[in-house]
Amino acid sequence: MTSARTFESIVIIFNPNSTGDARKLAERLHGELEDILSYAVDIRLQPTGHAGHAVELARDAVRGGGDVLVVSVSGDGGYNEVVNGVMQGGNPRAVCAVLGAGNANDHRRSTGTQPLGEAIAGGRVRSIDLLRVHTGEEAHSPAEYAHSYVGFGLTPVVAMDLEKGGKGALKEMVSVMRSFSKFEPFEIRQADGGHRTLDSLVLANIPEMAKYATLSDADEKLSDGKFEVIAFAHVPKWRVLLTALRAATKGLGDQPSVSSYSFTTLKPLAYQIDGEVKSVDANMLVRIECAPAALSTLG
Repeated sequence: MTSARTFESIVIIFNPNSTGDARKLAERLHGELEDILSYAVDIRLQPTGHAGHAVELARDAVRGGGDVLVVSVSGDGGYNEVVNGVMQGGNPRAVCAVLGAGNANDHRRSTGTQPLGEAIAGGRVRSIDLLRVHTGEEAHSPAEYAHSYVGFGLTPVVAMDLEKGGKGALKEMVSVMRSFSKFEPFEIRQADGGHRTLDSLVLANIPEMAKYATLSDADEKLSDGKFEVIAFAHVPKWRVLLTALRAATKGLGDQPSVSSYSFTTLKPLAYQIDGEVKSVDANMLVRIECAPAALSTLG
């Protein structure tokens, strides 16, 4: 359900040292909003100063309550920080949005419906699901949220090599081929106690990732209370390559959808959450749950 909204404040968060045009895009959006909004509103530019700073800035922006819009001018990883900060702030009136300024911009590309400035002026807010991720911490530790996907196996390996190899089509191709040649399968213990060896496992709330891959036919399912499970059992690498080519051309088709998914790691395992690579220790329970309609957004 959507509703027209105005905002008491708009906070635009960006990384001034990003390799993209985040500063320029943030300043342009600030000027556009000053010109087109028909009501008085405090619009602030908030540059980040260090890794994780966007979490703090977003949390502080919404913590006082009220109708606050937090815009992340970033890629998927920067937006992940903003989303997590807003969720920690505990303000049910807060709204999030992203203006893509990264390499892949998977979330914005998959969910965007109109130019962001127009969307803010129109004030049409909608709710979408998030993925709530627990990785074996104590019960009182806060969950981590993903706006788009969590990936294990080949996904984080490719992500790490892309960061090392740099941006650009040729460099990306070289990085992907390098990571493809060296990645190894991983083994998990499933909730039923059985072991499973996988090349890749992706839990996704959007149908596309990494600019090229269509994971599922999940359009219009951003708020259905479920997410898609895209699991590839271990096979020879030539078959993995065929699957990757299918994802990049015609897509992988329908995938099973669930409201929760859990397993236990047997060895330390890297994972990618909305573009950022992290890791979980061995013998840790990993639990991903759908957080229905958890995020208010526009654009």
